Amino acid sequence: MKSFNKNNVDFTKEYMFFGETPNVSRFDVQKFPIFKELYLKQLGFFWKPDEIDLSKDSKDFKGLPPNEQHIFIKNLLFQTFLDSVQSRSPQSFMPHVSNPEIESMIELWAMFESLHSFSYSWIVQNVFSNPTEILDGIMLDSEILNRADSVTTYYDDFMEYSALYQVFGDGYHNIKGNGINLSKRELKKKLLLCMASVNVLEGVRFYASFACSFAFAERGLMEGNSKIISFIARDENLHLAFTQNILKKWANGEDDPEMAEIYAENLPYIEQMYHDCVKQETDWADYLFKDGPMLGLTKPILCEYVKHIAGKRMRTLGIKNEYPLKNPITWTDKYLVGSNVQEAPQEVEKNSYVIGGVKHDIKDNMFKELLT
Repeated sequence: MKSFNKNNVDFTKEYMFFGETPNVSRFDVQKFPIFKELYLKQLGFFWKPDEIDLSKDSKDFKGLPPNEQHIFIKNLLFQTFLDSVQSRSPQSFMPHVSNPEIESMIELWAMFESLHSFSYSWIVQNVFSNPTEILDGIMLDSEILNRADSVTTYYDDFMEYSALYQVFGDGYHNIKGNGINLSKRELKKKLLLCMASVNVLEGVRFYASFACSFAFAERGLMEGNSKIISFIARDENLHLAFTQNILKKWANGEDDPEMAEIYAENLPYIEQMYHDCVKQETDWADYLFKDGPMLGLTKPILCEYVKHIAGKRMRTLGIKNEYPLKNPITWTDKYLVGSNVQEAPQEVEKNSYVIGGVKHDIKDNMFKELLT
């Protein structure tokens, strides 16, 4: 792998991954316009947490009963953990990317995940008088640490295999006394499973904590936190669209034919990821509500909501399921969709999708008089 590929390559004929390394970053022609579209939209979504006033949130938190303080803190810590993983791990895909639009989107994706991590720390620093003690709690909470494996396993497996493959290549190798057979097909499989796991993370794992944040806001409490979470949810929805479009192109045979074969072979494993996630989120709800429900949201309703979200994501990928079609807490929609949090084009590539947070309907010649 080199920092700049000097070969004159037509990247509209390359697969998304495992082809020629990109050289000139250019956006005049694309093989898959949806990825440029998502990139431009993400650029237009840039925001900073210090633009949100959290002074009232600090007062609100002090007035919450202990069980609701527990719910707020634990969700915040778990969100911090998730985006700590996501702010660095997508870069592991980069050595194998062979599409310039995807390369640019991954770079921007990681940057926004880092922004999310900073935002959670910003909330903690402005709501609590002892922010360091609160954040130290992430590594001391067995419930959070126990969930770490389900989030990081596929990343770790892909990154380790990828590192070995880049050094040794195809074939059987004896590495530090251990024999291992490396193949590009196996690496492709690990990339697929990792991408599917990220899709589950972006599309399901955040939503139990999001719902709790919005439930506080429904009562006029912790509204600054809710506004930040809405911005984060908007970004995560776009990242979800990114991974879904990659997965669907593999599934539909629009990219590497071998990836289509690998996708079909591993579809049962992808389906099981969603079922496992629902179980893990249900267990998390048990932990959140161990001392009682919060006003306006109970454990059974939250679990039903997680199942609804999981079912929706699975259907987008063509995976049949019996999870509920109906959203049990429709009031969350106003925090997740609309003018502030627009749904990303997950189902199909929508040419009418709003770019950059505003509609780009300016014609090429509109400024001609000003330029002459």
